[in-house]
Amino acid sequence: MHRAADAVADHYALGDGPWTMTPVTRGALGQIWKLAGDGSTWAVKELLFGCDEGQVRREAALRDAAAELGISAPRLLANRDGSPVTRLHGSYVKLYDWVGGDEADPADPELLRWCGRTLAVLHRAGQGAAETPDAWYEECPQEADWTRLSKEVRQAGVAWSDELGRFLDTRMPELARHVTPSGPDGLVRSHLDLQPQNVLVGPDGPTLIDWDNAGAIAPERELARVLYVWAGGNDFSATAARTITRAYADAGGPARVTGLDSFSMLFATDLNFVYVQAECAIDPKVTAEQREFASSRVVDTLATLPDPTAMTRLAAAVAM
Repeated sequence: MHRAADAVADHYALGDGPWTMTPVTRGALGQIWKLAGDGSTWAVKELLFGCDEGQVRREAALRDAAAELGISAPRLLANRDGSPVTRLHGSYVKLYDWVGGDEADPADPELLRWCGRTLAVLHRAGQGAAETPDAWYEECPQEADWTRLSKEVRQAGVAWSDELGRFLDTRMPELARHVTPSGPDGLVRSHLDLQPQNVLVGPDGPTLIDWDNAGAIAPERELARVLYVWAGGNDFSATAARTITRAYADAGGPARVTGLDSFSMLFATDLNFVYVQAECAIDPKVTAEQREFASSRVVDTLATLPDPTAMTRLAAAVAM
């Protein structure tokens, strides 16, 4: 990776090096590398499935606005041409400040309060969004799409084809029934992926990373998803959920979770995630490593999908 490391350093005018680049972690859309040299360290995100440059610019704008409001977030650096994204050896990369620290512990009440306050600040700052939320958060595959995919998965002979079929016959229709588009009023621009894995806690406190999904959303839908992922999923802690909700309300957050329909974003994102990972798992055009990663994510997600009955209880637990 020395050649790639030198190329990144050159595009961002980081200095002569020598530079090294080592893999850190892999997400659904990208690989994170640690770039080191000249006494400095940076985070490089390699985008594995293309890049929407307009979305990257929205990410940068929201991150900068949040930083001005006191939310700690790594800078997204511009390259020599002033762009926040660089085409490099057939893929796209982004360069960030390196952030150290441990993944946030959702059992820590102070971090739960930080989560609620941070989401409230984002929602207050992002009020008045005029754009339509991305379909990823508002829609989900239709029955005909699932039928086609299920057939292709069975033909591919993957180990989880029967499991996917059972999901389509049982839980999928109930989740899909609650996925609806937001109304045009009251939308905010926000992070859209505030989860413990995207919060690193260092000596100076929590830092929110991974702003790739930034965009418009109905705030109660993001709040509902945050409660689910931070309070324990289907086996949620009511105390944790109330801690987040109170901190959010005390910080002026505009939304309230009112019932099962508040979880539309949660249901949509999980259904879409299963669908695209299943497609990737049988795609001959991607690498074997990408297919293996996608297969593991399908299996993991099917085992942890939200339960509407539990979400009804969660909404009742935080009613204010």
